[in-house]
Amino acid sequence: MRTPANIAGHPIHPMLVTIPIGLWIFSLVADLVALRSGAPDTWTLIALYTMVGGILGALAAAAPGLVDLLSLDDRDLKKTALIHMSLNLTIVALYLVNAWLRWDAPIRGGVPLALSVLAIALLLISGWLGGKMVYLAGVGVSTERGTQRHA
Repeated sequence: MRTPANIAGHPIHPMLVTIPIGLWIFSLVADLVALRSGAPDTWTLIALYTMVGGILGALAAAAPGLVDLLSLDDRDLKKTALIHMSLNLTIVALYLVNAWLRWDAPIRGGVPLALSVLAIALLLISGWLGGKMVYLAGVGVSTERGTQRHA
């Protein structure tokens, strides 16, 4: 089922979600490194910058994701997509709060680290739902074949 938000038949949303996923995971890694580092302020700053980059990337991925969601007709599939979207919006909200807490001063551990761990846990669930929509329901998968075969 090809989705309307695509470039040359390739869905845009899955291309863009790799940006916030990668940045947020690296943000958590930077937080964990900061706990043991001799230069923790550098690592907490890296965690903040990658977190903010992830927020911007998630917002960019949300637009084509919303277009795709609005194109779904199947009721059960739309329910899964709405849960996926709700989790993603919750994750962005957690990271907005997290970035706000860190903005004026580097903070190691505590609430910001807990927010990052919670957000990544929710990201795992959301990613599983996104994968379910692609691999089980074929969302974003084009079944049309071109005239050429590629080995």
